[in-house]
Amino acid sequence: VAGGTGRRLTGLAGLAGPVAPPVFSADGKAALVVAPVVAADGFEAGRTVQRMRDVVAAGLPPGLAVQVTGPAGFTADLGAVFSGVDRSLLAVTALLVVAVLVAVYRSPLLPLVVLASAGLALIAASSVVYPLAAKGVLTLSGQGQGILFILVFGACTDYALLFIARYQEELAARPDHRSALKAAFRVAESIVASAGTVVLGLCCLLLSALSSNRGLGPVAAIGIVSALVSSLTFLPAALLLLGRAAFWPRHRRSRGTRWERVARLVGRRPRLVWAGTALVLAGLAAFVPLLRADGVPPADVFLGPSDAVSGQEVLAAHFPGAERSPVVVIAPQERAAEVAARIRAVPGVTAVHPGTGQADGKVELDVSVNVPEAAGPGIVRAAVAGVPGVLVGGQAAIQAEIRDAAERDRVVVIPAVLGVVLLVLVLLLRAVLLPLVLVATVVLSYLATLGAGALVFDDVLHLPGADPSLPLYAFVFLVTLGVDYNIFLMTRAREESFVDGPAAGTAKALTLTGPVITSAGVVLAATFAALAVLPILFMAQIAFLVAFGVLLDTLVVRSLLVPAVAVHLGRWGWWPGRVGRHAC
Repeated sequence: VAGGTGRRLTGLAGLAGPVAPPVFSADGKAALVVAPVVAADGFEAGRTVQRMRDVVAAGLPPGLAVQVTGPAGFTADLGAVFSGVDRSLLAVTALLVVAVLVAVYRSPLLPLVVLASAGLALIAASSVVYPLAAKGVLTLSGQGQGILFILVFGACTDYALLFIARYQEELAARPDHRSALKAAFRVAESIVASAGTVVLGLCCLLLSALSSNRGLGPVAAIGIVSALVSSLTFLPAALLLLGRAAFWPRHRRSRGTRWERVARLVGRRPRLVWAGTALVLAGLAAFVPLLRADGVPPADVFLGPSDAVSGQEVLAAHFPGAERSPVVVIAPQERAAEVAARIRAVPGVTAVHPGTGQADGKVELDVSVNVPEAAGPGIVRAAVAGVPGVLVGGQAAIQAEIRDAAERDRVVVIPAVLGVVLLVLVLLLRAVLLPLVLVATVVLSYLATLGAGALVFDDVLHLPGADPSLPLYAFVFLVTLGVDYNIFLMTRAREESFVDGPAAGTAKALTLTGPVITSAGVVLAATFAALAVLPILFMAQIAFLVAFGVLLDTLVVRSLLVPAVAVHLGRWGWWPGRVGRHAC
C-alpha cells in the first residue's frame, strides 16, 4: 500500500521532485513516504497538501489510516483554521458587542446603530485591504485577518461609546438635540488623537524584520482609520436622524455614583492610592521572566484536531526521532561526502540521509539529531564551518532565525512605539511631565499583564510556551490601545482644570468619563477575547493578554493610578502649560 501511495503522488502538481521510496518502521506497523512540496506561499502549500490527502485517501483498505504531516501539512491545517474566520469570528464578536451595549444603554436602538457603524467600518477596511493584498502591496495572513476584524469592531465601538456619552451630557443641558450633537463634537479631538496614536503605533511594526509583523501594521492601521471615519460620520448622522428617540426607553441616572466615591478617594489620599496600585502592578510584573516566548513545536500550535498533528504522533510512536524536522544541508556535489562525514562525527547527530533534491551541482542532505530541536542547526553549522558553499537550513533553522528576529524587533519596535506615544501625548496635553508619567503607567500595565500571562500560561494552563512574537504583539496593542483611555481621561481633565484647577478638574473628569471608559474597556476586552474561538495557541494567548491587559488598564491604571498621580503632581504635572487658578 505504501508503495502504491508513493506512485499515486508521483507527478502531482505542487511536488518539487520524485517521491522517496517508503521506509517501514521496525515494528512493521507504519510506513513513511517523503514527498517534497514546493509552494510560493502558505495558500499554495495548503492546496497541494489537500490534493495529496485526496489522492492518498482514495481506495484505502479498511483499517488503514494515512496522515499528511510535516511543515507543509501544518501550513495546510493552519490555513483550514483561518478559512472560516469570517463567519465564526464576526458572529461571536457581534453577539458580545450587542450584549455589552444593551447592558450599558438599556436601549434596543443604540446597540443596533453602533453595530451598524462597526459593520460599515469593517466593510470599508476590507474594501481597501483585500484589493491591496491581492496586488501584493500588503501582506495579509489569516492571523492578520482575524485581528483586523476584532480591532475594527472594538475600536469603532469604543469611539462610538465616547461620542455618545458626550452627546448624552450635552442633551441634558440643551433642549435641542441638534445643538447638543454639534457640541458633542468637542470630544472628536480626543477620539482623533487616540486613533492617530494607535495608527502611528501600528505603523511602527513596519520596522520589524518579520514579514508577518510588517504586514499586520498597515492592515490594522487601515482598520483603525475606517473605525474613526465611521464613528465621526455615520454615527452622528444616525443620531441626528433618531434624535432623543435613540435613547428610548429613557431611564433616570443615579446622581451618586461609585465614580464619585472613587474620585473622592483619589482626591483625599493620592499618594497612598498611586503607591499601592503601582506596588500591586510591580508585583505582577515580577513574574515576566517566567514567560517562555521562545517558540513552540508545530504540534503544540493547534488546540483542536489536526491531521498533521496526528501524523506527528504516529511518527513519534513508530519512527523515534523522525517527528523532529531534520536539519537541511545544501552542499556542493563534489564536497558532499566530506560534509556528510563531518556531520556524522558530531555528537548528537543520529543520521545523515540524501535529500530529495539535487540540481545545479548541489546536493541536499537531511540530518537527524537527538538534541533539542532548536540546537540542531547550531551544531551542524559548527561541523561544516570552513567548507565553502555549504548552507544550513530547514524548519528548525527557520524557527531559530525567527526567534532572533523577534528579539531584534523588541529592541527596535518597542522604543519606536513609546516615542510615538510620548510625542502625541506631549502635543495633545501641552505638557511634559504628565505624558512621561502616562507612558510609564502603560508600560507598567503591560509588564503586569505579561507577568499575569506567565502565571496563567505556565502554572494554570500548563501550556508548552509561546510564539516569539507574542510579547511584541501584546505590547503594541496594549500600549497603543491602553493609552487611548488615558487620552480620553486627561484631555477631559485638562478641559475641566481650566475652570476648577488640577485636583478638582481631575476628580470631575474621572467622575464624568469613568462609566463610559469602563464600558469601552469591557467592549474592547470582550472583542479581543473572541479571538479565543480560533483553536490556535497564539490566538488564544493574545486574546487573554489583550483582554486582561485592557481590563487591568481600564479598571486599575486609568481609574486609580493615573488620576492619583495627576492629583499628586497638581499644577506641576501640566508644566509648561497652564491650567485653572485653583492649584492643588
